[in-house]
Amino acid sequence: MTLNIIFFSITIKKRKVSTEEAIHQEMVEKLYEQNKDRQASMFRSM
Repeated sequence: MTLNIIFFSITIKKRKVSTEEAIHQEMVEKLYEQNKDRQASMFRSM
């Protein structure tokens, strides 16, 4: 008889975001929203 047992250990850490990364992420989100709005306005005008 063979008994195979596998153990997994998962550790979750909160990632610290630098000021530079936060500013970059905010800019990316703004650009994404602007493009989404632009696409929606183009779609509505058709």
